[in-house]
This record gives sequence, C-alpha cells and structure tokens, in this order.
Amino acid sequence: MKKFIRIFDSALAVLASVIYCFVAVGNAFLPDRIVTYSPSDVSFSNMYSLDSSEYEKVDYQGNKRVSTYKSDITLFGIIPVKEADVSVQQKKKVYVSGESFGIKLYTDGVIVVGTKDVDTSNGTCNPAKDAGIEKGDIIVEINGEKMTSASQVENILNDNNGKSYKIKVKRNSNYKFFTVEPMYSPSQGCYKVGLWVRDSTAGIGTITFFNPENQTVAALGHPITDVDTNEIMPILDGEAVKANVTKLYKSKAGEAGSLCCDFTNETIGTLTENTQNGIYGKYECEVNKSLAYEIASPQEIERGQAQIICTVDGDGPKLYTVEITRVSYRENNSGKNMVVKVVDEELLEKTGGIVQGMSGSPIIQNGKLVGALTHVIVDNPQKGYAIFAQSMVEESENVT
Repeated sequence: MKKFIRIFDSALAVLASVIYCFVAVGNAFLPDRIVTYSPSDVSFSNMYSLDSSEYEKVDYQGNKRVSTYKSDITLFGIIPVKEADVSVQQKKKVYVSGESFGIKLYTDGVIVVGTKDVDTSNGTCNPAKDAGIEKGDIIVEINGEKMTSASQVENILNDNNGKSYKIKVKRNSNYKFFTVEPMYSPSQGCYKVGLWVRDSTAGIGTITFFNPENQTVAALGHPITDVDTNEIMPILDGEAVKANVTKLYKSKAGEAGSLCCDFTNETIGTLTENTQNGIYGKYECEVNKSLAYEIASPQEIERGQAQIICTVDGDGPKLYTVEITRVSYRENNSGKNMVVKVVDEELLEKTGGIVQGMSGSPIIQNGKLVGALTHVIVDNPQKGYAIFAQSMVEESENVT
C-alpha cells in the first residue's frame, strides 16, 4: 500500500509539474488582447481555448454587443491560464491588391542623419554634437522659423557670420532646445555647424489592401525608416504611384534580392501615416472590387498551406503557394506575427524566395486575408516574417 501511495504521489507531482509548465508557457506566449468575430471559435491549439461563457453575460447596446469584456484563457477548458481583454467585432471585408507601387515621402521636419567634425584653426570640433544634437533628431525650428526642407536648413546654416542658432528638435516624441555655436573653417572659408540632414525618401513596396470603409490604402506591413538613423520617418505628406517591375535580383542565402521598378505618373493615393504596422493613406484610384476578402482573426490562422499575392514581373499580381510555419500572438512583435515559407516552384525559380519590394504582399488562407509579408529572413530567403491582417485593418481605420 505504501509503495502504491509513493507511486501515486510521484505521478501526481509529475502531472502538476507538467500542468504548471503549460500554464507558464501559455501565460508568456498567449495574447493579452483578443479580437474575434465569434468567441466560441477562439482556440489556440487543442490545449488552450477562450472561456466563451462570459460572452453570454454581455449586455446588448442597440443591436450590437458591447465590444470589449474580460475572459479567461483556459488549459483543456478547465484550468485558467491568464485573463485577456476580448473585443468582439463585426466581420469586415477589404479589397486585396498585391500590386507593386512607388513611394514618395516628405518628412514632417528635417531629420538629422549625422554630424561632422569642422576643421578650425585650433583643430577639429563638432558644434552640433557638442551642443547636444543627436543623429535621429528631427529639426522643427531654427531661430523660431519652421523647417520644412533640407535645403531650407542648409541655406539658413550656410548664411552665417558666426552668430549662434536656437534649434528646436523633436526626439522620442519630446521637444528639446539647443544653442549651436558655429565655428569658422579656414579650409572652407565659412562658418560651419557640422550637420547632415534629410527631408525625403523614395522606394518601392507592395499594396496589401484597400479598405472601403474609409477609402484607405494599406501597404508594407512595417514602417519606413531612415537608412542612416533607423528611425521611423515622420510624414508631412507622401504619394503612392503605380510602378512597373523592370528587373529582379534573386535572393540567396546571406543576401536578400530586390525588385527594381520604374515609377509612373499615375497616382494611387496620398500617404499620411507611417507606423509600426505599415504605411497608410487615402486611395484615389479604381479598385478591383471582385478581390474582396474577409479578414481573419489571428486565432483563425493555421499552420499549413496558404497563398500570397505579389508582383515580381510585368504580368502583375499573381497567386503563389506558401506555408505558414509559425504563428505568434506576442503583441510587442507585430511585424513578426508569423513565419511564412515559399514553396511555390515558379516563385522560387523567379525570386529565390522573398525579395525586397515584396513587403506588404497579402497572404490568403481558407479564403480569408490573414496577413502580409514584412521581412525576408536573409540567412534563409525562402522564409520571411508576416504581420496579422487584423492589425493592419485596425491601423487603417485610424486614418482620417
């Protein structure tokens, strides 16, 4: 009898340890916020599911349920793992694209992309850096005058007889003021402050969808960052134009390929938002309404076969087969919600996998839009990361 009790106790201890591990893993990796269209359908595997009983207690407001309530995610439908905020929404549809397009952006302020030493009669110095200005700062004003272009900044700084400048910059959403004392450079015959600045950028990407609710265009699935500072570029205004693929450099292990495009004069829309979840604006073009797809909630996405829509040659957007190999619900890593592997032989032959310029390519699974490509995994370009479509749709609804 004692032997049986010892065996039972040991088995119970092992079972408790296993359950504890599953609870700890679920608490770490399951989401704190769930957006769904039907709480009863939410499950993260055969082990974790949402307790939908709380949904039945929610009061009606007009003809709609209250959008948000709290509920438990449980292990095996019994053991509480963590509490989550659940948002129940109406099903939505967007018009998917997959077209390559040209991006023209002008920044809201002028970005400091670097500082430079100035040669003086007493040696070298760096007036801008010494004053406290840093790479990535956004110059908003100089001597009270609003700055809108790099040429404006250069003209003001180059027209100097040694007087100091009062410079207002934006850094990490906060404003700071600096006094910069220019230094005379005998070799250049003028006063210098040692600043490199930029006010615009251009590139190519892929349009993910058009949202008919507010005529919004959504693309990329990740922000446009400055090549020198790696900071998100604040948009003053921007333009999306049609682009034609003219050349393609294939990806290979350790080296990401890229699309080359010619911009046309045909405008797709204006760009107003540059966010962690992509770039957004208002579309001004005719859209193909036959390409209407329902948005999948993250919990509907499955590991397995899917399709991407992308443009890699002059034939326009085409469907190619991929596999979703991983799904992650971690909210602090939105650009890497999924790992996608290209398995389509035609696409692999053309591109070697995922290339730069394919960011934003919509991903379709089970007849729904589930996400968009964001980054290539350079060491293995057959694979790349993707963002949930739901995150991009929510971002697009904030565009005014």
